Amino acid sequence: MFSFIKIVLQTLKVFIIFTGCTFLFYYGIMWVNEEYQNYHRYDAPEGSALKVSSSTNEEKSSWYDRLILFYLNGE
Repeated sequence: MFSFIKIVLQTLKVFIIFTGCTFLFYYGIMWVNEEYQNYHRYDAPEGSALKVSSSTNEEKSSWYDRLILFYLNGE
């Protein structure tokens, strides 16, 4: 009878630790989500930002040239 109570208490202790860690993980994920939800990635840049690429319509390239460029760049 005493060993049964000891097993139940050990099981209860493991359950409480598991539940506590689960809640801690859940609220940690929710906190990270809230932090990045308010992060505006596509705002206009401030300062002396430069445009890195530009698409020019002056040169007409065929679909084959664009496919080769795609494979060469690995994008």
